[in-house]
Amino acid sequence: MKIIVDADACPRGALAICLELSSALGIPAYTVASFNHAVQSLNHIVVGDNSQEVDLKVMNLTAKGDVVITQDIGLAAIVLGKGAKALSPVGREFTQADMPFLLEEREVKAKLRRGGGRTKGPRKRTGNDDTRFEATLRKLLER
Repeated sequence: MKIIVDADACPRGALAICLELSSALGIPAYTVASFNHAVQSLNHIVVGDNSQEVDLKVMNLTAKGDVVITQDIGLAAIVLGKGAKALSPVGREFTQADMPFLLEEREVKAKLRRGGGRTKGPRKRTGNDDTRFEATLRKLLER
């Protein structure tokens, strides 16, 4: 088992929690980000800044039983298909049952944006998000 973090869009608080739990539980953690992002991590993998390059690297690193931290619903769907767990930085565990709805919602919003519309971005991160994230990540790692 390992923790793999899509670090391009992972909040610093969530990244710090990943690294702390990794160290405390003796589980290796890998961060993956494009060279445009400065990430301090023992096992940091730098990729180019082409579209989806981070996602492809995360996908290729992922094996059954791993825990992947990502906000990307498409990437979450792929790693779930590989037998890994997927968790958002706000502590939401993605499941196979959620994926059809989440992928459809993602497509509808993308279509709206392509047509010139606007969608809401993520809300501001709170301390409760860090607490929920840590509790859920710990639960996944201790299963």
